[in-house]
Amino acid sequence: MRAVAVAAFAQTVHTGHDTGLSEPELLLPVLAEVRAKSGLRAFGFTCSGSCDYLAGAPFSFVSALDALGAWPPISESHVEMDAAFALYEAWVRLQHGDVDSALVYGFGKSSLGDLREIMTLQLDPYYLAPLGLDQLSYAGLQAAALGADRAELDAIVRRCRADGRRNPYALDLPDPTEQDDGHAAPITDGAAAVVLVAGDLLREYPRLAYLTGIAHRIEPHYLGMRDLARSPSAADAATAAGVGKGRVDVAELHTQFSHEELILREALGLPPDTLINPSGGPLAANPVMATGLIRVGEAAQRILDGTAGRAVAHATGGPCLQQNLVAVLSEEA
Repeated sequence: MRAVAVAAFAQTVHTGHDTGLSEPELLLPVLAEVRAKSGLRAFGFTCSGSCDYLAGAPFSFVSALDALGAWPPISESHVEMDAAFALYEAWVRLQHGDVDSALVYGFGKSSLGDLREIMTLQLDPYYLAPLGLDQLSYAGLQAAALGADRAELDAIVRRCRADGRRNPYALDLPDPTEQDDGHAAPITDGAAAVVLVAGDLLREYPRLAYLTGIAHRIEPHYLGMRDLARSPSAADAATAAGVGKGRVDVAELHTQFSHEELILREALGLPPDTLINPSGGPLAANPVMATGLIRVGEAAQRILDGTAGRAVAHATGGPCLQQNLVAVLSEEA
């Protein structure tokens, strides 16, 4: 396999309300920043992740290309998923050996609609959607199946919000209250971008965050066929990516609900001394369709700035941790 590394990462200052910016306007400064950090103006491959339902317009991701510039023509792809899965596609594309760089970006404006209603549309229309349950309802079922201690979950929320207040990109969230207990990720608008490099470009950078392992696993869509208190797909992805083959200084987990951290810590086999979501994680800012990519970017940034030697990033999609992507990043190839 070719060595592939993260060379640069950028994200917006996330907001909990509509700023009036269009998606291209939201993306433009992020793409400009990641280009400046990487020193690259053009890329061998470009892949994005977004959801047309958030914007309420068909093929809205095409308009986002206006921020990128697609002339002269570029090699471009898109996934209707979190952009972490676009990064997986870009990693596969770089394995072909004919291009040495890839730009990955994701964006989402959750403030434009009712996110609980929108995310229900991802459910099976015959057996699950007619039940009338939304993502919060399913999360409640999973939390009940897990039987987690409320005090432990409250501690996770307080830690994530405190870490988020130290992150200039996260939302400025108050301490949890009875009206907003913080156990579910907040509504967030935002975007992020990552530059991957391979081949001869690896020698152009003094420090890189190498993707030493990456894997994606999925389990049944129907919740009645799964043990909601466990995540075997996350465990399988962690094994395939090689999480247990070395120390884990930092883990950035795509936890949209506080109880998911407990499930993922066990599934990924994270040591007790691993720093989890030092960015605040999704409980501090959750720009849907970019949140998973931000986990990769935040983990990579720890490698790039020298505060970590090995890190794990996790992204998810579907109800109750149905799909799980795990990436291992290291200062060494």
